[in-house]
Amino acid sequence: MRILFPIALAIATLAAPGAARDRNAVPAATPAGEPQTCIPLRSIRESMVRSDQIIDFRVNGNRYYRVTLPHSCPNLGFERRFSYATSLSQLCAQDIITVFSQTPPMAGASCGLAPFQPVTLAK
Repeated sequence: MRILFPIALAIATLAAPGAARDRNAVPAATPAGEPQTCIPLRSIRESMVRSDQIIDFRVNGNRYYRVTLPHSCPNLGFERRFSYATSLSQLCAQDIITVFSQTPPMAGASCGLAPFQPVTLAK
């Protein structure tokens, strides 16, 4: 099982006084290619939970994939962290993520992923 923590978000929240107000902002994204069923685990550099339904993955360099879950995943947007288990070297649209609660430390809702849409994020 692998747990992804959005470290950059935590650092940005501590460093920028206005960051807490923007925590729930979902940046606009323009599709930049065909959706992918899977992305290699070794290429994932960061995951950014944007809401209960949207996760952006930064992969090698500054390429981004947006996953829009088919249904809202309870507390994902609040906790901003999740885990997953896979026997493959890829994270795929049919995989399940589990929201990871910090206080108390425990597993929360489990939700299915969706295709990985390559995107260009608005600045």
